[in-house]
Amino acid sequence: MTDVVAESMGALARPDRKRFGRGHVAFRWFGERPALQIAVFLGLILIGGGLWTTLAANLARLGLTPGFGFLTRAANFEIGESPISYAAGDSYGRAILAGLANTIEVSALGCVLATVLGVGVGVARLSSNPLLARTSLIYVEVLRNTPLLLQLFFWNASLHALPGPRQAFVPLPGVLLSNRGLFLPWFAEDGSSAWVACASLAGLAVVAGGSAVFRLKHGPAPRFVVYVGGIAALLLPSAIAWGMGAPLALDLPRLAGFNIRGGLSMSPEFAALLIGLAVNASASIAETVRGAILAIPKGQWEAAGALGLRPMLVMRLVVLPQALRIVVPVLASSWLSLTKNSSLAVAIGFPDVVSILNTAANVTGQALETIVLMMAIYLALSLAVSLASNAWNRRFEARSHR
Repeated sequence: MTDVVAESMGALARPDRKRFGRGHVAFRWFGERPALQIAVFLGLILIGGGLWTTLAANLARLGLTPGFGFLTRAANFEIGESPISYAAGDSYGRAILAGLANTIEVSALGCVLATVLGVGVGVARLSSNPLLARTSLIYVEVLRNTPLLLQLFFWNASLHALPGPRQAFVPLPGVLLSNRGLFLPWFAEDGSSAWVACASLAGLAVVAGGSAVFRLKHGPAPRFVVYVGGIAALLLPSAIAWGMGAPLALDLPRLAGFNIRGGLSMSPEFAALLIGLAVNASASIAETVRGAILAIPKGQWEAAGALGLRPMLVMRLVVLPQALRIVVPVLASSWLSLTKNSSLAVAIGFPDVVSILNTAANVTGQALETIVLMMAIYLALSLAVSLASNAWNRRFEARSHR
């Protein structure tokens, strides 16, 4: 009886092979009911063609030509700040590229700050100090239960409420904070300090890469060798530049008239957006890190304690590296959310890509094209973040399987 029922169920689940067997081309491409699928597909094409014809007719009546030709026309508006050069009169394509550079800059910095802050808060949530643990709990709950847009308004209003340049706060030597933004020491434009810094970073990257390759082939490199190589990478470019007589100088921010000049400046809008995105995302990352730490078996803590390690060393050397392997796949979701949430910059006046595209749509009337560009840009950014996080995750998996 059981065999009869199983055979009957298998006959019902089996596709109709009389007309289209599994080896038939139609079955391989469409599966069951290919005629119906083709009819639906053609119907959707006809509906889309009709909508496009209607849209083109309406745009022609308004004197607009569908397409992306407006990208080469001159954009007669200014952009407050951008990592790349832009001036009124440059093309709309250049303006959109400037807005995209702003979006990438704030998203990349936000992901780094949110990760560092989230890991710290997640570890603090498990602290044995009741004050630290409960303060971290309040931090997480407040940020996770209030809208991000409201938080951006709060940070923007707080930064604009700071004193003027003449009464600027000096939290650290060479660092000024006022309602004009945050000003930090930076490399002098007329010197070789920037090139020396780039050479030092490149040297550190070479030392880190060399130690990683050595570890893969021969095991961990001696710490003394790694430390000496790092110090040499930092100091050698400066020594060479100094020996050749090249000037090495930092440009310190200073009060000049009614404003602050020199150094690296960060506008209040950029700072508010960066702080808002990083702090908001750090709350979710903190809960993820806390859950990953709790998922580590208790025996790991006990074994590390039996070796005489202090609790902080157990966390840093034993528990946290294992927890990060669990966290990495989940971090991608937080990074993606932060990247997409950067589009809220338009609410506080920061010229990101959404703000620039909105301005372009209002000036040119090419609303549909700007929306398509907006969707394509954020899709590309999301895919880039996913690829980076997947590559990092594969690296952790490779290390865990060795």
